[in-house]
Amino acid sequence: MRKILDYVLSSLYLIHFGLTLLIFHVIQVVAYNVFGKKAHKVAVDWLNFFLTFGLYLTGASIKLKNLAQLPDNRPIIFVANHQSSYDISPIYWFMRKYNPRFVSKIELAKGVPSISYNLRKSGAALINRKDGKQAISEIARLGKLIQDEKASAMIFPEGTRTASGPMKPFQPGGVATLLKRAPDALIVPVAIDGTGAFNPKGVFPLKSFAKLSFTVLPGIEPAGRNATEILGEVQEAIRVQIAS
Repeated sequence: MRKILDYVLSSLYLIHFGLTLLIFHVIQVVAYNVFGKKAHKVAVDWLNFFLTFGLYLTGASIKLKNLAQLPDNRPIIFVANHQSSYDISPIYWFMRKYNPRFVSKIELAKGVPSISYNLRKSGAALINRKDGKQAISEIARLGKLIQDEKASAMIFPEGTRTASGPMKPFQPGGVATLLKRAPDALIVPVAIDGTGAFNPKGVFPLKSFAKLSFTVLPGIEPAGRNATEILGEVQEAIRVQIAS
């Protein structure tokens, strides 16, 4: 019976997901080209609202918790573990005030309605993982952008998703590059739990009545510390939160 429910509710959500991407793709194009970047940002905010809370169609519970005192006048680098593609919309919606831009693989810049358009237009760092020089250049550009705008970047330093089991070691290169160009940034860990179990077989079927949690942890001042040391502290804070 549970498997049948998984298939039924997954189908319902994926219809919602697809329609949301198609509708908001059109809205984004109009907003960006007619009304400008601020209107585009509003469209993306609402895109992520519908993608996030549409998860209720699967019976999921979504817990968004902020344990940090986040500044309004300095750049922020959010550093998270990565379990699933379903990590992204809730983080964006939760942190929308800080205008987060993601470090993303370049393959996502084409072919996905709404998502690809937003990545291209928002200033996200689109990295080619086979070209280290290009990746560093893109991340450095994002670092300068958040420094200038007092905005935020979101990076998953595991480099790939870890759906279950221990997190992969956090790689320091991306964060180190961001900090070089955004020296005023605060490092803020984000603990994600439950999204890997939500889609254990990929896109379909999803697991109904999953418990998804996203916790923003207290910030870490990076001044005088190297990226490896900082990320060790970040990963431990995330591990403790997930285990609690």
